[in-house]
Amino acid sequence: MKTRRCFLRLLPVLAFAALLSACSTTKIDWNSRVGTYAYDQALVDLGPPDKSAQLSDGGTVAEWLTRRGRSGGTVGMYYGPAYYHHYHGYYSVAPYYYDATSPDYFLRLTFGPDGKLQAWKKFSR
Repeated sequence: MKTRRCFLRLLPVLAFAALLSACSTTKIDWNSRVGTYAYDQALVDLGPPDKSAQLSDGGTVAEWLTRRGRSGGTVGMYYGPAYYHHYHGYYSVAPYYYDATSPDYFLRLTFGPDGKLQAWKKFSR
């Protein structure tokens, strides 16, 4: 009974710790992985690539989508004061469009015939 109460008290702390660890971002140093990082390990870490192709030398080039961009924008009406005359307020009404598009971000990894990382590139389109 006492252990259950102790666990219930610790539950919010554990949940908060799990949330913090899930939200933490880690930067990968791809330069340090060149020559040692294997294609099979990339499949385990990143999942199946969005695109891949075999090279003529037996190597593989693969691309992963790392962050989806946004498309579209926002349309609305602006209601603002135009001028004030005596005791009556006059307001202007103007339409606006806010373009909130952003590109998709990708990671391209090139592996040699031995399956080891040869080159990497981050890009957007």
